[in-house]
Amino acid sequence: MAATVEPVISLRARRPSALGSRLQSARDFARRLWKSPSARLGGFIVLVCFTIAFAVPIVDSDYQALGSSNLRARYAEPDCVVRFVEGVVYDSETKPRIPWSEVACNYPMGADKNGRGIFDRVGHGFAVTLRTSVLAVSIALSIGSVIGMVAGYLSGWVDSVAMRSMDIILAFPALLLAIAIVTIRGPGLTNGMIAVAITQIPIYARLSRSMAISIRNTEYVTAARSLGTHSRAVIWRHVVPNSLAPLIVQATLGLGTAVIETAALGFLGLGQQPPNPELGKMLAEGQQGLLSGKWWMMAFPGAAIIMIVLGFNLLGDGLRDVLDPRLKK
Repeated sequence: MAATVEPVISLRARRPSALGSRLQSARDFARRLWKSPSARLGGFIVLVCFTIAFAVPIVDSDYQALGSSNLRARYAEPDCVVRFVEGVVYDSETKPRIPWSEVACNYPMGADKNGRGIFDRVGHGFAVTLRTSVLAVSIALSIGSVIGMVAGYLSGWVDSVAMRSMDIILAFPALLLAIAIVTIRGPGLTNGMIAVAITQIPIYARLSRSMAISIRNTEYVTAARSLGTHSRAVIWRHVVPNSLAPLIVQATLGLGTAVIETAALGFLGLGQQPPNPELGKMLAEGQQGLLSGKWWMMAFPGAAIIMIVLGFNLLGDGLRDVLDPRLKK
């Protein structure tokens, strides 16, 4: 009796497509990410930060808040906060009620020594600090990942030279090395971004190297090499995709560190130069008025930095829990 091929055909018909499996993996990832409280809260904060960073330059594209100043409003208190403390619509118990239409918020976050509104400058500082940090981490991730994967996969003298170079960079404290680089190249936002990127390259190089070493001895890499596949193709097709998860988590956490280093350079006067705003530079300007009770000059830029760093740290913790294969059910 002739053998039938119907079971084989039915099995092939039921085999899921590559697109369907990718969509299912994306759904599972989104479901696990949504179940993480830290990922939800961190993702919301990061979304708010990016919305502010993109919306403020578009709404205030002419940057009126940067150069214009009202000397009559020097060190003006946050009027909305003061009115809220006083009862919002009451000046006192004896005065009549103030209608909401007459409650003005000309300086919601107060004004600086030049009469410029801190609210507008914090919005622009959000955009500058966030853009600089994202670009710095992107540069460090790209260069460090390439160095680490090539060194870990090829090993030998390539690995020794690359890792010893990374050890030399790690021998210096990150902030001091960034200050030295900016001092040599000159103060400015671009030089500060390059300095922050250089200090973070060894982190991604060492992480990607460890991933490459663990992946190069796997069976599928050995099979690809036995078939004569070039090392560059093996790295691109096998090492890179299997190393993305820890690199993404590290990049998310590294964004918080990059924000702090960018603000530190701005605080020292080595980052964004006046009159353009930057959160670290605004902290340096606000410390002069802190002793005289003008708390708002440092409180709001500092709160913005805390908000950005907290959001990225929470999101990074959530991604680490989701992407860790030991925690997957």
